[in-house]
Amino acid sequence: MTSELLFLPLGVMAGALTQRVTGVGFALVSAPLLVLVAGPFEGVVLSNLLGLTVSVVVFLAHWRDTEWKKGLLLAIPALIAIPFGAWVARNVPPAPLMVIIGLLVILALGAVLLSERARVFRGPGGAVAAGASSGFMNVTAGVGGPAIVLYAVSTAWEHRKFVATFQFYSIFTNLASLVAKGGLPHVAPVELVVSFGALAVGLVGGELLARHVDHELARRLAVGLALAGAVFTVVKGLLAW
Repeated sequence: MTSELLFLPLGVMAGALTQRVTGVGFALVSAPLLVLVAGPFEGVVLSNLLGLTVSVVVFLAHWRDTEWKKGLLLAIPALIAIPFGAWVARNVPPAPLMVIIGLLVILALGAVLLSERARVFRGPGGAVAAGASSGFMNVTAGVGGPAIVLYAVSTAWEHRKFVATFQFYSIFTNLASLVAKGGLPHVAPVELVVSFGALAVGLVGGELLARHVDHELARRLAVGLALAGAVFTVVKGLLAW
């Protein structure tokens, strides 16, 4: 646990930096490491709690650009799918659940890497499919963002409006995920302190770096960290199976 806990602040800070700079990516980067530290169920609950916090902070800075109707069009199917994902998270044993979470993150990373060429979610039907997929993955694996990114790319969504609307959407889905899984995470106090401390550092650092950082470099580093965490999660789940 001690060695794994060393990776916790790194994952949370990197996730917060990524979300502050690009508007998305907190859970994709941090969730695998949170799962390694806190377990497949509580780690995702902690990811939802921290993701909710990040979304509120970023939303307060961008709320004027929010497209409210589009956000609700995505959020409603997500809210319908979340109880099904919560049932899976509660009923699948920890080791297989870790493998499932790791594979879902790897799948999500692949979707993000291919997003520039993907045009899979179009029209109202695409919004429903993207929202439902995102909600299910958010509550089971803590990674609801990639499906919405694919929708944004498929519909040529203006980035500024997408960033604001995604925060609005994420507030809904993370709150619903927490409720569906029974509320706040049951983790050691030191893990909460380290997590929120790293979150604050990441958000402040992201605010300072947002105007200067190379977005492509930040994206590559974040994807690499998330991939490493996902692979370790799969390996740990297989070893414990």
